[in-house]
Amino acid sequence: MELTVLGSGTAIPLKERSSPSLALVVEGDLTVFDMGPGSLRQLAMADLDYEALSRVFITHFHPDHTADLVHLLFSSRNPAVMARRRPFVVSGPPGLRNLIGALEQAYNGWLTLPPGLMEIEELNPHTTRKRRYESFTLRWVPVRHTPHSLAYRVTARNGKSIVYSGDTGFCREMVGIASGADLLVLEASFPDGREVEGHLTPSKAGRIAAEAGVHRLLLTHFYPECLATDIRAQCRRTFTGELVLAADLLRLNV
Repeated sequence: MELTVLGSGTAIPLKERSSPSLALVVEGDLTVFDMGPGSLRQLAMADLDYEALSRVFITHFHPDHTADLVHLLFSSRNPAVMARRRPFVVSGPPGLRNLIGALEQAYNGWLTLPPGLMEIEELNPHTTRKRRYESFTLRWVPVRHTPHSLAYRVTARNGKSIVYSGDTGFCREMVGIASGADLLVLEASFPDGREVEGHLTPSKAGRIAAEAGVHRLLLTHFYPECLATDIRAQCRRTFTGELVLAADLLRLNV
């Protein structure tokens, strides 16, 4: 599996950090997690073809995680693109179908795709939380951010696993789904001592990683307040394993 950080920032515009998005290639198949503003351009910057995108998984419905769904749908309507674009699926929490429907209505049909080109899949956090796809198995759990926020775990056929929190505060569900993961991707929005409800600090992210016994921790989703501090030192208060700080277009193999 190859993971590319498309956006390591937040809703706050920053020169060197786009809004949240991750691209994951498993056995040559391209999946994106979250689509904050600028995600499609970041795919191009990473030399990843958005026309080959098979799946999009949304963690929650805040604009900094979903705004480029508008760009994805509109660009996919281009006649030349539609002629060669293979079908794709957009998955996420309950309410995803209503969100996309409202966007289609707001743009007066300019985002509406031909039948069969896009499938919308809602993942219920209260029933089965596991699904098998062509090249990986997906698990998901509700986490502590909004009423519908999900974290995801991808396990490839060779057994390697990547977990992505989306936005979350500290919760046992996050520790559980991350247990033993080869790579854990956690948000670290605000610095220690300036905690915000529903978000992690570097040391709280480190605590999740330590309790889950993960092999490698990637911190992302940095607000300017966190970037102004020593993120690595704060995380080291609770986590001693391999630590990586995300940057846009950073690429990791798992």
